[in-house]
Amino acid sequence: MKTFPLVIGTPDGILYEGEAERVVVRSMTGDLAILAGHSNYCTAIGMGGAHVVLPDGTRKDAACIGGMISMINGNCRVLATTWEWKEDIDQERAEKAKENARLALEKGGLSDKEYKIVQAKLQRALVRIGVSK
Repeated sequence: MKTFPLVIGTPDGILYEGEAERVVVRSMTGDLAILAGHSNYCTAIGMGGAHVVLPDGTRKDAACIGGMISMINGNCRVLATTWEWKEDIDQERAEKAKENARLALEKGGLSDKEYKIVQAKLQRALVRIGVSK
């Protein structure tokens, strides 16, 4: 299968730079797969599982929490707010974050802003848990 240059970065630095057969992320409207030869494209990334298929066919799973993806002139760039490879996810920490968010929602008494923040924390924890299993 054809490959294309891919760079995945976060504000903390570059996490992957090399060739890929495919990158899949959750866009704001659904899952998006980029393959070699994809037309020029740029869109926001939502929260969800992501993966990269390397030239040898190996699939690397990750949790992606927001950002942007672009494919310009055959070069793909992912700038993620958070990108955690499956093997780097701390399952225990994610479970604790999920439980803390659940308890805060059950307790109630949150302002609209606090409610949205807790909901986002719960969603992030669920994405990490889903990827890490």
